[in-house]
Amino acid sequence: MGRIGGLIVQLIAGAVGGSVVGAALKQYDLGIIGNLVVGIIGGGIGAQTIGALLGGGESDTIVGPNGFDLGTLITQFASGAFGGGALVVISGLLKENMGGQKPA
Repeated sequence: MGRIGGLIVQLIAGAVGGSVVGAALKQYDLGIIGNLVVGIIGGGIGAQTIGALLGGGESDTIVGPNGFDLGTLITQFASGAFGGGALVVISGLLKENMGGQKPA
């Protein structure tokens, strides 16, 4: 589970982050599918951006020559979840400001 494993973790974490934010903050909810799709995209973009800024990202592997690295797994999951949640909020704000459907 080298570099592609990290990306998969980031995308799954983005889906989780997007779903959690959409469920918790109803004003930014994009629906189940919308939260998942936007979360997946945000998870990949957010984790890669955070990784590039902090000097990690996909270049850090979860399982490498030195074995399993729990710290890298946690970092990639957290950054993916943050990116997914953040993009759902940004998308919800754009939808709201463009006259999209208002929550009840």
